Amino acid sequence: MTPVSADALLFDLGNVVFEIDFNLAFARWARHASCDAAVLRARFSHDPAYERHEIGAIGHEEYFESLRASLGIDLSDAQFLDGWNAIFLDEVPGISAALAQATARLPAYAFSNSNPAHEACWPDRYAAPLAHFRKVFVSSTIGLRKPDAAAFQFVVSEIGVPAERIVFFDDSASNVEGARACGLQAVHVTSPADVVQTLAAMGL
Repeated sequence: MTPVSADALLFDLGNVVFEIDFNLAFARWARHASCDAAVLRARFSHDPAYERHEIGAIGHEEYFESLRASLGIDLSDAQFLDGWNAIFLDEVPGISAALAQATARLPAYAFSNSNPAHEACWPDRYAAPLAHFRKVFVSSTIGLRKPDAAAFQFVVSEIGVPAERIVFFDDSASNVEGARACGLQAVHVTSPADVVQTLAAMGL
């Protein structure tokens, strides 16, 4: 169902505001380790270490140590970081213009499951779209991650409007379901057109 009325907008970042491709990390790590990227892709998972890294419970050095074991490759921290930050591509086509138009009417915020190493890449690369957000909530900073209810409740409280008056955009179905369970209006983003069309339907 298309949202029709809201007091605030909330956006995921990866593959909603800017494009990411984790295959680029596997390719870079495979080149450093002289192995097959498909093998690394098959071994990689969002395991407990990954989740702890995303809530800031461990730093990237400890997370990369866990990757040495789970991926079976003995790379340096610098080599892991090189691949880890290789995932970022261009901003989603049309998103800056859509945000500029929408934020003339409503405040917009962002909420990303991410980590300090990735966050450090954003300001220079994505300055134009990020400028439209009043605040960017990052899981590693707030210690909470989507789709946990506590994460959405924290962000809603910080925004300061009722959950049902916030429209949330995310490319993850589980995050969309988590947001809806907390009372937010949520849009599952499967293509760049989903954001533009939803905002247009809302009159933004």
